[in-house]
Amino acid sequence: MAFKGMLKDEDIAAALQHCAAAESFNHKEFFAKVGLAGKSTEDLKKAFYFVDQDKSGFIEEDELKLFLQTFSAGARALTDKETKAFLAAGDADGDGMIGVDEFTTLVKV
Repeated sequence: MAFKGMLKDEDIAAALQHCAAAESFNHKEFFAKVGLAGKSTEDLKKAFYFVDQDKSGFIEEDELKLFLQTFSAGARALTDKETKAFLAAGDADGDGMIGVDEFTTLVKV
């Protein structure tokens, strides 16, 4: 598991359960429940690179769609509506992607 040692398995399970139904994902609630919201900027940057599956330095829409699967392979994909809302919340510069600094800001807000 990518987040081993950074996040508790029970927190990950609870956060995923909380948003198991389609259209129930809320990034602020998820980050709080999974334990990322209270992490250091350094830890959040590590988390960013787990989510950035193609190692491009940005989290693109297709990676956001599979965001929950970064935490557990059996988790659901986000709906298109959830994915677009998540991207809009994190894409501060409007380039259609979330960079590492945008991600750390998104998690901490």
